[in-house]
Order: sequence, then structure tokens, then C-alpha cells
Amino acid sequence: MNQLATKENQITRKQTTVLKCPVENRCGGCQMLSMPYKEQLRYKREQVAKLLKKYGHIAPIIGMVSPTYYRNKVHAVFERSKNGQIISGTYKEGSHQVIPVTNCYLENQKADAIIATIRSLLPSFKLKVYNEDTKTGLVRHVLIRTGHKSGEIMVVLVVSSFVFPSKQNFIKALRTLHPEITTIILNLNDKKTSMVLGDREKVIYGKGYIEDTLCDCTFRISPKSFYQVNPLQTEVLYQKAISLATLTGKERIIDAYCGIGTIGIIASRKAKEVIGVELNSDAIKDAKLNAKCNRQTNIKFYNADAGKFMVQLAKDNKEPIDVVFMDPPRAGSDKAFMDSVMKVAPKNVIYISCNPETLARDLKYLSSCKILYLSVCCI
Repeated sequence: MNQLATKENQITRKQTTVLKCPVENRCGGCQMLSMPYKEQLRYKREQVAKLLKKYGHIAPIIGMVSPTYYRNKVHAVFERSKNGQIISGTYKEGSHQVIPVTNCYLENQKADAIIATIRSLLPSFKLKVYNEDTKTGLVRHVLIRTGHKSGEIMVVLVVSSFVFPSKQNFIKALRTLHPEITTIILNLNDKKTSMVLGDREKVIYGKGYIEDTLCDCTFRISPKSFYQVNPLQTEVLYQKAISLATLTGKERIIDAYCGIGTIGIIASRKAKEVIGVELNSDAIKDAKLNAKCNRQTNIKFYNADAGKFMVQLAKDNKEPIDVVFMDPPRAGSDKAFMDSVMKVAPKNVIYISCNPETLARDLKYLSSCKILYLSVCCI
């Protein structure tokens, strides 16, 4: 391996403020919030170095200028407290106990405000929150997605039934207080499950999706589509990943685990051909529309398991693959996929990881194989 990169140090302002969250010790979502940001970065780099330094050079981290209120995807669960009040927040780590959250230092502030408004509107419309024990009530969760540059906002109401009393009046009341909302969707989840979203949905206001701009490309985002939650750092991450690929305009690229096509579409402007593969059918629909919207005709998307697709590609493909971008989930990749990468034999592999532990496991396997050039970006 010629190079191993995490993030380069590019912090333009010292971040020494310690944030005090009233539910930090109960929520479980921010284990390092009380630590100054520069110390967080130092700690994270040390952890990455312990896991990965034997595989190559560990570059400094590229930190944020202002690491607060950046999450463009916010989820809240609703519950009725013992005193009868409706509360919303997040599950306590390892449980289904709801911890009330009214202001999160990481979440988009407009999203938090919309959730608070929904919480306050429910009693006046006599809408009951779902009770997991009795399986009664209507409203289970709310999911808010925001476009960082577009300003568009999606509200997904996760309900136990599509029968929503006074639906139009509720929409009118919500949009009167939040005219910035551009679409509202009902998502049906009537099963006993820890999953937030169900399989069926109805658009009750707007177009059913939002759009946002990333690296000068426009992307359509649906309720279930994967889209990086930190838009500012996503641009930094993708620019770094694409620069590591050293594209000249002649390359054939595989974008594995491609989601809605973000990396592949951005890279296609500097490549000959891009093939994107993703198991999530909703994401693939968005990816195809995104390629059309950005007028990129040199990219094709396939709805398939990335590992199986690559195995078949290795058998059938007569033209060489020059670069593989792989951005697997937190569980990392698997042996079948990595074996298929070896069979395809690209000149360059760019591994984008959000979990250094599974990354270390995968690098152990990949390092035993013959790869011309392997670069790693950690989120």
C-alpha cells in the first residue's frame, strides 16, 4: 500500500469551548461532547493510529470550523410520559426508554424546532402517540431531512396507520408555523420492530423528496435514501477521496455501495465511465434521476448486492476496471466483496470508512492481497 489517509489538518479556528448538554449522560449519543473539539480530534486520531498505523501513513485530521448543528438528518421518537405529557427525543443507549431532547448541539436547529412544533400540535388535534406495549396510538416517530444549500426541508411522519384525522388542517397548521417545509410524507410502520421507517409511504404535501447541492452537483434525497449527515465535511471527504484516485479522464470506475450516486456522479466528471451498484432500490431510483439531473451520461447504476455484482463483473468483464470506490456500512465489507475486488484487479482502490475497527479488520485481509494502490479515508 502506497498511501493511507484519514484527514489533513485544516482547522481554521480554534475550538476550545466545552458544550454542556443537560441529557449528555443519559442520551448516549455524544460521548465526547464535554471534551474541547481539538482534544476530540487528537483522541480520534490516536485511536485511528492504534488500529491502522501498521498499514501506512496516518495523515492529520481535517476538522470542522464550527462542529455544531450540522446534522441534516434528525430523528425523534414520541412517547407519553407518566404525567401524561407528550415528549420527544431519542432512545437511551441500549434501551427503549425515551430521553426528552429539545435542543441538540449536533442537529439542525430548524429540524429541532419543527419537531417541537409537531409535539405541541398533537394534543390540539387529538392525535395520540404510539404505545409499544398496548400497540395503540398513531404517531411513532418523526424524521426531518434538510438540504444544507437548497434550504429544502422534508418531514416524515412515521405512523401506525394511514388514517390520519384532520390531515389537511394539521398540514396547514404546521406549515403556517414553518413555511420552510417543502414536503411532508406519511410512512407506515405498523410492525413490532426497532426500525424507524416502514416499507410503505404516502406523500401528503409537496414532491416527496428534497434536493441538495454537493460538490457542484445536485442530488435528490428520498426518505430512505442514504446521504451523509454532515454536508460540509462530506464535500471535504469526497474531494479528498477523488483526489486520491488521480483521475485523468480515461478511467473506468466502480462505485460500490453507491447509495444515491454521490461519489460516482461527482467522479464521473473526471472519468471515462462509472458503474454504480447499490442494494437499496429506493437509492438506485434516486441515483438514476441524479445522473440525469446532472447530465452525466457516462454513469450507469445497478440495483444489486455489491459483492455478487463484482463477482459476476470479474467473470464477464473484458475491459479493465481502473478504480474502485468502496463506501460500505459500519459493518464494513465482506470477504466475498474483497475477493471480487482482487479478481477485478483495479489499479486503485479507495476505501471510505465510517468505522475504524471494521476498517482495520478489512485492511488486514486486503493487505495480504496484491493491490497496486490502496487509499483510505475515515469519516
